Amino acid sequence: MTDMNPIERAIYRVLVWTWPLYGLGALYVVGPVIAWLLGGLAVLILYLGPAVREDMRAVGTIPPVVWAWITGMFVLLVALWVGHLDWSLGTKQTIKSSIGWAKGWALLALFPLVGAVLPIRRSVLARAQCVVGLWTLVLAPVLLAAPYIGLPERIFTSPLKAIGGPGPEYFSVYFFTWDPASWTPRWQFYAPWSPFAALLGVVMVLFALEEKEIKWRSIGVAAGVLMILASKSRMGLVGLVACTIGPRMMPLLLRGWAWQAVSALTASMAVFGAAVATAAMDGVAAFKAARADSTRVRETLQRIAQERWYNDAFWFGHGTVQPGSHAVEYMPIGSHHTWFGLLFVKGLVGLLALLVPFVWQTAMALKDATLGPRGRLPLGIMMTLTLLSFGENIEIEAYLLWPALIVLGIHAREMRDGPQQDTTGAALS
Repeated sequence: MTDMNPIERAIYRVLVWTWPLYGLGALYVVGPVIAWLLGGLAVLILYLGPAVREDMRAVGTIPPVVWAWITGMFVLLVALWVGHLDWSLGTKQTIKSSIGWAKGWALLALFPLVGAVLPIRRSVLARAQCVVGLWTLVLAPVLLAAPYIGLPERIFTSPLKAIGGPGPEYFSVYFFTWDPASWTPRWQFYAPWSPFAALLGVVMVLFALEEKEIKWRSIGVAAGVLMILASKSRMGLVGLVACTIGPRMMPLLLRGWAWQAVSALTASMAVFGAAVATAAMDGVAAFKAARADSTRVRETLQRIAQERWYNDAFWFGHGTVQPGSHAVEYMPIGSHHTWFGLLFVKGLVGLLALLVPFVWQTAMALKDATLGPRGRLPLGIMMTLTLLSFGENIEIEAYLLWPALIVLGIHAREMRDGPQQDTTGAALS
């Protein structure tokens, strides 16, 4: 970490100060600020070209998939404006929602742009994530003991909430929270709530597995697993297994013996298929029953969002989320699911604006992970984002996912620049 260029050094320092920034309630502010500053720097460096100092020059042109992210996020802004016009939400609400877009959806375009254009290495991000993991492990004893020694749930809410955001929890500092269903403590670390903390833990594990030094790798993995377990999130447990093992199994698609094993397994389903299907259904039922109230609320929100989208605002949506009833514990309609939320708020146009770059980036990662290790981290990230999209709204959580989004841009740049190399230097793709 001694040979970082100024851009890498700035990113590294912001990332390793995640916990102190959380202690100030400032993370929600820092994420968008970093996005727009680095995004503006990327455009400026592209414009200036060779006039920029050598270690900060652009590492190439913008890859096509990054253009897709930029285009898609701009289409989302247009869909937002049209939805506000359709429902006569007024100029004040339109401006407020546009600012929300700049702090949310825009980050899904800006950070991949940053990773694709600026000279940033994966290793810097991986090490920084492991340092955040060290902070987490150091603070963990106090956090875990807090509910048992009489410490309060919330420490304070930062005055920065005056800037505006999705809710006060984005500016609040917590020791822990009580689960209203079981009245047991759950920990959210530096995230606004526990399920999101679990998937941040998955991302930390993915980055830690890229770290070369075993000491830092062990710290990052331990911290990520702790975040997943302490959050008590079902989705986090699924992500820990699927998003780490899945990308590492992709090269088996090119192995003949693996296809023979799959053929044998498929044939055996004629005998054991019914039992396997029953066990799988029982597992899904047990998964849902683990937090039955949460499952019920989410399913009801999705059903309402789908019905109202189809009947009321097919193309451009309702423009904004709307208050929910007692049936969904007053959760906003259009929340707790990225895809149903997009349909409700921005209609079919908004859904396609995200779906196209999302599928494109995932397909690239799948291909590269099949050919070699370079694609493991970006595929793990896309799998994590997919899991996250089924239980959360990605755009309001992008401010903490920015290192992962930068990696997507780095990977797009790597694939644009050439094939992977194996240990002998031969091309893999």
